[in-house]
Amino acid sequence: MAELRELARFVHDLTWEELPESVRQTAVLRVLDLVSVSMGAVNDGLARTALDSYRQRSGTGPCSVWGMDQLLPMAEAARVNAMLAHTLELDDVHTASKTHGSASIIPAAWACGEYLGSTGREFLLAAICGYEVTARIGMALGVAAHRKKGWHATATCGVFGCAAAAAKLLGLTVDETVSALGMAGTQSAGLWAFLGDGASCKVLHTAHAAACGLDAAFLAGAGMTGPEHILEAGDGGLLAAMSDCHDLSRVSAGLGETWEILNMDVKPYPCCRSAHCAVDCALALRNRVEPEKIESIFIKTYQVGYRQCAVSEGCRNPRTPLDAKFSTPYAVAAAFLEGKVTMDEFAPERVLRADIQELLHKVRVQEDEKFTGEYPKHWGCAMEVETADGRTLRTEVRDASGSVMNPLSPEQMAAKAENFIGIARPGREREVMRSVMELPEAGRLPRL
Repeated sequence: MAELRELARFVHDLTWEELPESVRQTAVLRVLDLVSVSMGAVNDGLARTALDSYRQRSGTGPCSVWGMDQLLPMAEAARVNAMLAHTLELDDVHTASKTHGSASIIPAAWACGEYLGSTGREFLLAAICGYEVTARIGMALGVAAHRKKGWHATATCGVFGCAAAAAKLLGLTVDETVSALGMAGTQSAGLWAFLGDGASCKVLHTAHAAACGLDAAFLAGAGMTGPEHILEAGDGGLLAAMSDCHDLSRVSAGLGETWEILNMDVKPYPCCRSAHCAVDCALALRNRVEPEKIESIFIKTYQVGYRQCAVSEGCRNPRTPLDAKFSTPYAVAAAFLEGKVTMDEFAPERVLRADIQELLHKVRVQEDEKFTGEYPKHWGCAMEVETADGRTLRTEVRDASGSVMNPLSPEQMAAKAENFIGIARPGREREVMRSVMELPEAGRLPRL
């Protein structure tokens, strides 16, 4: 059986009753985390511009935009929610595939579920299917090899998960689900070129994945067919086109036994995950040195993290919030100076503040074979700080805060959710949280 067909059969056959309780509970928590950080972005100018554009072109519909009291057609609602989800750089990440699957899977499944009148349990089951599919496509592509060719795995792999989730909600047959996944693969796209000049279109990647996944599933249900061998085809196979080090067997490995949704890192800092280990290092050393006494900061990290957060002009000389969110030097400087890395540290006026700009230019980042060899199982780094009084301070973080190996506490996760929901729904934080936590028993998806 072709690997894509194995995925399709898994999606078709999976039932709520056979899910481990840990998977059910984790799915609810993933939704709460994703919905909350999406609501935290409702005042973002780019997100509101996108909403206005879709509303003007497509009109209203039956599906909601979280925290905005707006209704759009299904695909447009999925797009806007997916943009919101990816805006603050706080959406969770599956490290073994380097995918932020939640940011497209949950918006796509939610919009589809609203359109179809699905129950909360049906929505959650579909989302779980999406997680398992997205993660396995990403692992098959090979994290480092796929990234080094310039592809953004959140988008290229996320479209498969969105198609799988929609296929489950639509009740497609195995053959139809194969076609949906095949059509998702032929629409797989998303490149890291935005990082070079600070373009703001990264959120379009999750939006595209969500909408194209929905299209693939609905068209498959209507009779359009997609290539079953989209992954391994000799002419136009996705794995060979997108990676020099791929492994087709990983697509179906451990299906129904190893649940990749349990392997999601939760982000405590609103910046690229590859900078989080350095933030943890800085916060660990901060009490041992006054920022004005720092002469130099030297960081060793894995190749992908170095390439993504230390090489471009925006990384080295950040001038905008988007630059800063993908700059290890900036995140480290903010951590030393403020003792925290929150949304406040990425305000436009804060990015250009003289003391942060001065300190970030004392930071040097280098790729290190040790950390590269441990990636993607561990996203770690080491930091060495030289002080004006001749001291050398050192620390190392193998697994950043919020990782599966170093998880946030339930209290930290609840506080994060409540904080960001409050931006969209002040005074109603607990009500929204309760609505999400009660999804397994909900007769329909709540309006948030």
